[in-house]
Amino acid sequence: MSHRAAKVQFGERLTQRGELARSALTSGPGLAWLAIFLLLPLCGIVAAGFLSRGPYGEIQAQFTLENFRRLLGFGPLGFDPLYARILLRSLGLATGTVALCTVAAFPLVFFIAGLPPRFKQLALMLVVIPFWTNLLIRTYAWQIILSNTGWLAQGATALGWIAPGEALYPGLFAVFIGLTCDYLPFLALPLYASVERIDWSQAEAASDLGASAPRAFWHAVLPQIRPGLIAGAILVFIAAAGQFVIPDLLGGARTALLGNAIQQQFGVSRDWPFGSAIACVSMLIVLLGLWLFARTAGQEGRKTLF
Repeated sequence: MSHRAAKVQFGERLTQRGELARSALTSGPGLAWLAIFLLLPLCGIVAAGFLSRGPYGEIQAQFTLENFRRLLGFGPLGFDPLYARILLRSLGLATGTVALCTVAAFPLVFFIAGLPPRFKQLALMLVVIPFWTNLLIRTYAWQIILSNTGWLAQGATALGWIAPGEALYPGLFAVFIGLTCDYLPFLALPLYASVERIDWSQAEAASDLGASAPRAFWHAVLPQIRPGLIAGAILVFIAAAGQFVIPDLLGGARTALLGNAIQQQFGVSRDWPFGSAIACVSMLIVLLGLWLFARTAGQEGRKTLF
């Protein structure tokens, strides 16, 4: 019976027990690392979201749904939709960032795809060069660019958009600028991978059949690049929805998002159960985005992403 269960792999006859032992030896350390440093902390965060906060900020082992009720706006002092507005603002800001990145990525990737082969690698390297610098440094750089002495603020003053001496930050405009510039490569690279594989004969056939340029693009080109577009949009949405550094530095107290709320609860407020509840909702948003991607992009989109 054991002889039937054995199989030949890489020139060696292995039984089922031997195969499991070899798999544990090769994959076991990586799986153990993920379980200890990723899975267990996530389980701890989920569990803490259903516990209570003590009078001095300690976690009390008392099951409650009050943290999630408070997140929906039902607090001890009545209904206050503060965190519901923060959740909707985060989703709206992430959606707006996806839209801006899409508008900026389309001409960029088609321009790169039309370059001679010897220049394409250089252009792609220029797209990812911002990642060579720390996110915090890039955000501080935008503070300098958007300050009242920067050329953007001076140009806006000359056009009458802002008063003399005012800066373009803190505010929602500065947050959108920072998020779009930081996450544009997340959308541009998957979209470029799809654009490189376009079968332009379909667009030529649509034109020969009398389709205008917009209709040819909509019916012949867009379906071919949709997987890369969806993959990049999901990547940008997930990253932007949980961002807190850029809104904190470029938006100030005017733009509180989920990331800022989590940082405050785990920091100054010392309310870890409520912060864990907000983190659970953020993880649900991420899972919802991944599920949406799997539903819309399918197997072809996953190949584009990975």
